[in-house]
Amino acid sequence: MRARGAGVCLLAVAIGWTDSAFASAPCPTDYQHLLSALKASVKPTGGPSNGGLDNNEWAAAVTRDGEVCAAAFSGAGVGDQWLASRAIAAEKAFTANSMSLQSMAISTANLYAGSQPGGYLYGANTSNPANPSVLYGGDPTTYGTASDPLDGKVLGGVIVFGGGLALYDGNNIVGGLGVSGDTSCADHNIAWRVRHALGLDKVPSGPLHQKNDAIIYDIGPDGKSSSGFGHPICGGQEPSIAQEIGAGSGNGR
Repeated sequence: MRARGAGVCLLAVAIGWTDSAFASAPCPTDYQHLLSALKASVKPTGGPSNGGLDNNEWAAAVTRDGEVCAAAFSGAGVGDQWLASRAIAAEKAFTANSMSLQSMAISTANLYAGSQPGGYLYGANTSNPANPSVLYGGDPTTYGTASDPLDGKVLGGVIVFGGGLALYDGNNIVGGLGVSGDTSCADHNIAWRVRHALGLDKVPSGPLHQKNDAIIYDIGPDGKSSSGFGHPICGGQEPSIAQEIGAGSGNGR
């Protein structure tokens, strides 16, 4: 599949896989490593603050062909974090993987400005609806465990706010990571920490001048992003923490 133009390029990679090289793509991590990295990255389980609500979180990883291959939550029980965030985390992972290329990473935070009315990606969030039969299938008591029924299935979904990152092992793009359960700005910071803990943050390039997929806080009073890849602030200390860990701008603009 070949794309024409920046906006079309971003959308085209999410529509479907036609390359047989994606067949049986390996999982970039596993349940236990994902769980450990998540717990180490959020305050309720002994990790650092990420500037938002400091909630427990969900995390999900997908293979390069978009299959969910690990899903976990940080709390002691499934109800300790927002229940809807299981779906959002998996959709963020799918989005970041399918909107990123071998040569350039695009985080879900980078998609916000372009997806607004008049933007070059307007309507992107409706382009790949999540499959509800996949999302709510299986035994609910296994959600977020090593046998989550999402594993091995393509959920789909496109999310256009922070918390989803593509995964790179230094040689290839190997999948995507999604984190959800806090403000979208905090979710981005948490995903950044989790990706680093997994050793899958060898990002080749991105829309920022730092050549990565960090969150860009450049939306002005008129609601416009000067870069075209901006994300709104969320009201807490997320921007300053993003600056500290190299995950984005820290000035809120």
